[in-house]
Amino acid sequence: MKLNRLLTMTMILINRKKVKAQEFAELFDVSIRTVYRDVEALSSAGIPVISYQGADGGISLIDGYRIDKQILTKEELNSMSIALKSVLTAYQDPHAEAVLEKITGIAGDKDKSSIDYVFIDESPWGQSVYVKEKLTIVKQAIEASICVKFTYSDSNKLVTSRTIEPHTLVQKGRTWYVYGYCLLKNEFRLFKLARIKDLQLCNESFIRKAINLSELPWDKAWYSPENTVSLKLAFHPDIRLKMVDMFGVELIEDGQSIVKVEIPEDEWLYGFILSFTDKVEVLEPIHIREIIKDKVRKMFHIYEKNK
Repeated sequence: MKLNRLLTMTMILINRKKVKAQEFAELFDVSIRTVYRDVEALSSAGIPVISYQGADGGISLIDGYRIDKQILTKEELNSMSIALKSVLTAYQDPHAEAVLEKITGIAGDKDKSSIDYVFIDESPWGQSVYVKEKLTIVKQAIEASICVKFTYSDSNKLVTSRTIEPHTLVQKGRTWYVYGYCLLKNEFRLFKLARIKDLQLCNESFIRKAINLSELPWDKAWYSPENTVSLKLAFHPDIRLKMVDMFGVELIEDGQSIVKVEIPEDEWLYGFILSFTDKVEVLEPIHIREIIKDKVRKMFHIYEKNK
C-alpha cells in the first residue's frame, strides 16, 4: 500500500509543479504527518523532493526531473493513454485515473502534446447518469466476484427477475452489456444494461468459471443459426453514409445501394428497420418484408383513425 502511494505521489509531482501536503493527505486518506514521512522516504530513495513552507508552499520536484521511461516508447504511452481515456468516458474508475496520471507524468513535455492526437469517446450522445451508475455497480460486482440481481425486459417484452454471476462488461455497437452466468437459465447470457432495472448487489459470492473471453463467446449465442437471418436492404442515397458506417459494406445492384448482413431476428430488428422510415426497403427475406408491411399498415390505421 505504501509503495503504491509513493509511486503515485512521484507521478503526480512529475506531472504537476507543486502540490500541497493537505491535498496528498486527502487523496490517500492519511495524515499530513504521514505525507511528510513519505516525502522523507522518497528523498532517501534518491527522488529529489523539495518541501516549501508558507502560504504558497507545497511539495515539488527539482525542475527537469524525469524518471527513466525507456521501459515504454512514446507510441506505447500514447496507446495506453488513449485506451484509459476511452474507459473514463464510459464510467469512473479510480484505478484507470491513477494509471493515466502516472502515464502523463512519465511522458516528457514534448510527448504530452501528442497524447491527445486521438480521443475515443465511448459514451453515447446524451447518455443518462443511470447507465454510468449501472456500469459502476456491475464493475464492483465483477471485481469482488459477487452476484447481482435485477429485473430484465428482453426484446420480446418478457419481464423476468434474474440473478447472475457477472464475468465481464461488454461494449458492442455503442451499447453496454454485462456477460454473466444466469442462475435462472443455468447458462451464460448477455444482458443489455439499458433493459436492466432495480440492479442490486447480492450477498452471495461466486467462483469465476473458466471461459476464454478473447473468443467473444457472446457472439456465438447472438449469431446462432436458428436466430439469424440474411437481411437484404435497399436504401435511399440520403442515408448512404449512415448505412455504410453501420454495416461497412455497400453493393450496387440495378442502380440501387444495397446492404446485405447476417443479423439476429427479433423485435429490435423490426424497430431498427422502421426507424429509417421511407429511406429503406426490405428486399429479403420475404417474411420480414411482410412483417414490416403489416406494422406500417397498423401505424397508418392509427393515424387515420385519429384524424
